[in-house]
Amino acid sequence: MSRTSLLVDQLNSLLRLTQTEQMVAQARRAQAATPQIERDLERNAEQAGQRTELLADAVRDLGAVPDVLGVAVGRVGTSVRTAVEQGLDLVEALFGDLHLEHELRDRARFARMLAEQVDATRVARTLERVEDAHTETIDWLMERLGEIAIDAPPALRPTPTQTVVGVGRRVSQVPSRRLAGTVNRSVDAAREARDRAADFVTANVERTRQLAGAAGEIWSAGRDASLKRSEELAASRGDREAAANIHRTRLDRGAVEASELPIRNYDSLNASVASDRIERLRDPDDVRAILAYESAHRNRKGVTTAATRRLEELATELAAAS
Repeated sequence: MSRTSLLVDQLNSLLRLTQTEQMVAQARRAQAATPQIERDLERNAEQAGQRTELLADAVRDLGAVPDVLGVAVGRVGTSVRTAVEQGLDLVEALFGDLHLEHELRDRARFARMLAEQVDATRVARTLERVEDAHTETIDWLMERLGEIAIDAPPALRPTPTQTVVGVGRRVSQVPSRRLAGTVNRSVDAAREARDRAADFVTANVERTRQLAGAAGEIWSAGRDASLKRSEELAASRGDREAAANIHRTRLDRGAVEASELPIRNYDSLNASVASDRIERLRDPDDVRAILAYESAHRNRKGVTTAATRRLEELATELAAAS
């Protein structure tokens, strides 16, 4: 999968999760203990709606289509989550919200790194805004948990069911297997409904991947020669962008000659020297090209390990810089 395709996948995942965030914020408004907290939740719901539009625009900027089906299924999943949440006390419900916000922020951070690598500047700016928004929401949720920790007047009231569950936990030393069994069956039923919806989408995606895989196997027989010829034709027409893109594809697949690699005289190097040269590479694309070529030809374990390790080092450097 190309980095642009991976970026589109992450944007669509963010799109679905942001829909969930918006619905959760709207549901939480009924639990607000003060007008200020209700306004905070209303603003978060509105901003989540705005982020949904920005993410959809970002997908379109990359020439792809926003995942409308996934968003619809996500709404169903959020409704199921709300039902399941009635079996949790307020603290556990807030931790569920916190988990969602952390996933949104981390996905936005990862997607921003991808956008920067493919020079999608406008998409990267959008993702930076999204990342900052989720950091603020994480801080807000931690303040609510802090209020509970110091026994301050809570900003959010538990629902009636959550109140009952909280009382039940405080007297948990009393045997209540029958009640626990009833609650567990209710939660399991809700989870099964959610899983059936997820399985429907997964099955359709998997069928699509299988078809694409079959087509790829048929094409791969003449892949290397076709790609090289396509690059030559694009270069002869003066289409440098197309030629560069095809060349990058050839590098990623290891479908190049040794003379095209970023390490000179690569085929003449033994494993130790090749590994040492790989450690000097600074561009992740160059390391991937070596790894793909090595895997497609000699496949020396020491060399592929060195290339994989170098990619991990460069990824760590990128994450630290972000």
